[in-house]
Amino acid sequence: MVLHVLEEMRIRALGVIDDAVVELSPGFTAVTGETGAGKTMVVTSLGLLLGGRADAALVRIGAKAAVVEGRLTVDARSAAAVRAEEAGAELDDGVLLISRTLSAEGRSRAHVGGRSVPVGLLGELADDLVAVHGQTDQQGLLRPARQRQALDRYAGAAVAGPLEKYAGAYRRLRAVSAELEELTTRARERAQEADLLRFGLEEVAAAEPRPGEDEELAAEAERLGHAEALASAAAVAHAALAGNPEDPEGVDAATLVAGAHRAVEAVRSHDQALAGLADRIGEVGILLSDVAGDLAGYADNLDADPIRLAAVEERRAALSQLTRKYGETIADVLAWAEQGAARLAELDGDDDRIGELTAEHDALRAELGELAQTLTDARTEAAGRFAEAVTAELASLAMPHARVTFAIRQTETEGDGIEVGGRPVAFGPHGADEVELLLAPHPGAPPRPIAKGASGGELSRVMLAVEVVFAGSDPVPTYLFDEVDAGVGGKAAVEVGRRLAKLARSAQVVVVTHLPQVAAFADRHLVVEKTNDGSVTRSGVKAMEGEDRVRELSRMLAGQEDSELARAHAEELLEAARAGR
Repeated sequence: MVLHVLEEMRIRALGVIDDAVVELSPGFTAVTGETGAGKTMVVTSLGLLLGGRADAALVRIGAKAAVVEGRLTVDARSAAAVRAEEAGAELDDGVLLISRTLSAEGRSRAHVGGRSVPVGLLGELADDLVAVHGQTDQQGLLRPARQRQALDRYAGAAVAGPLEKYAGAYRRLRAVSAELEELTTRARERAQEADLLRFGLEEVAAAEPRPGEDEELAAEAERLGHAEALASAAAVAHAALAGNPEDPEGVDAATLVAGAHRAVEAVRSHDQALAGLADRIGEVGILLSDVAGDLAGYADNLDADPIRLAAVEERRAALSQLTRKYGETIADVLAWAEQGAARLAELDGDDDRIGELTAEHDALRAELGELAQTLTDARTEAAGRFAEAVTAELASLAMPHARVTFAIRQTETEGDGIEVGGRPVAFGPHGADEVELLLAPHPGAPPRPIAKGASGGELSRVMLAVEVVFAGSDPVPTYLFDEVDAGVGGKAAVEVGRRLAKLARSAQVVVVTHLPQVAAFADRHLVVEKTNDGSVTRSGVKAMEGEDRVRELSRMLAGQEDSELARAHAEELLEAARAGR
C-alpha cells in the first residue's frame, strides 16, 4: 500500500512566500505558525497544485509569476496514474511531477509529468489523490444537500446504481414534460400556423410551378416583346452577308470573300504562307454561308404573336405572386413548399403526439416512483450503518455519549409529485428523500439538526468522524485538514490528535492547526515563519525536531518558548502522544 502521495512542494513568489520547500512525509504532518497567513499560503499552494481557482492577487508584488511544484508518489496502476499517462505525462519510478504557474496578469498554466496539460486535469487527478477539508467544508456539512451526498457516497453501489437510472428517467421526464407543455399551451398558435401553411401550400399547388419556369418565361417574354426588331435585324444582317435578291447591284460579304479566295487560290502554289491564308479565307466563306443560312431560318421562324405574349405575361404574374410570398425564385418557392408540407404534417399530428407523450409521461412517473422507493430503502439501510460508525468515532473524539442519526423523509404534495410508499410526494433530480444529519450530544438531549444542535467544536469533530468513516469505506491516499480543529480544546483536542494519528496509519495526513495537543501527535512538525526587512515580508517553512519542536509546542501552549512550565507541558504532551498512538 502506498502510504503517502505528496512528497515535496516548492513555492516561489506566492503572496508572502518568496521561495520555500515544503517536505511532506508519510503519516501525520502538522503545519503551525504564529499567524494564520503563512499557514494559509501553504494550503493555498496545495490548492493551486490540485487545480484550485487561481487569482493574480496571489502573486507577490513585483514578481512576474508564482510557481508551485510538487512531487507525488503514485501507484502506476491507480486511476490518477492512468489518467495522467493518457494526457501524455510520464512517471519517473512511481513519482509524478506536477506544477502550476500563475502570471501576474492572471494567466495560469499547468504541467504534469513533463507535459503541458489543461488546468482541469489537476482537479481530475486530485479527486483520486487528495481529500481537502477546511472550515468551509464544516459549513458545507450543515447543508442537507451535502449531508445527502455524504450518505450516498457512503452507501456506494447500493445507491449509485439506482440513482443513475433514476437520473436518466428524471431527465427524460423533464424533456417529455417540456414538450407536452409546448404542445398544449401553444395550441392556438400552432393551429394558426397550420392554417397559414395549408393556405400557402394550396396556392402553390394551384399554380403548379416548374423548376426554372420563371427564367424560361422571362426569356420568352423578352423575345416576343421585341419580335419585329429582332426579325428586321436578322433580315438586314442576312442581306449584308448573302446579298439582297431585290438589289442585284449590291455588294455582299459572301461575294467579296469569294473574290478574295479566288485571287489567292490562283497563285497559292508559289508560296506556302499564301496557301495557308487561302485556306483560312475559304473557311471564312464557309462560316459566312452557315451564318447567313441560320439568319434566314431565324427570321422565318420568328413570329410576333401577341396572344402568346399575353399568355406568357399572365403566367409570369401568377408566378410573381408566389415569389413575393414564399421565395426569391421558383426554386425557393418549391423548397418552401417541401418544408411547409413536412411542418404541416408535424402540426397535424400534434394530437397523436400529445397522446404518446402523455402515456410516456405517466409511465416515467411510475418508474420514478419505483426507483425513488429503491433509493429510500438503500439510503435508510446505509444511514443506520453510517450513523453507527460516526457515533463510534465520536466516542473516540471525547464525545462518548453523543449519538448521530439520519432523518430520511419525504414531503407529501397535492401537486405534480410521484407516488412513493402509497403517497404522492415531491421529487427532484436525486430522488424524493430529504436527508438530514441529527446529533444528540449527550443522553437525554433530543436529536437535532447539526446546524442547530452542534457547537463549533462539536461540528469539527463530527466532520472529522465522517471523514474517518469515509477513509475506511472510500479511501484516498492523502487528507489535508485546514484548521478543522477550530473550536476544540482540552481533552477533546488530544482525542482529535490521537484520531488523526490513527487515520495516518492508512493514509498521509496533513493538518494545519493552532492546537499543540494536535501537533504533538504528528510524525513531522513544520512551522511557517515570517521575516520582515521593513519593506518586504517573506515566509519560510522549517521542520521542527528535538528541542526546536519542544520550543514550538511551548509557544503554542503559553506564547513563551522559554517558559519552564510550558516546556514541561510540551514534553509531557509529546510523551503522551508517543504512548497513545
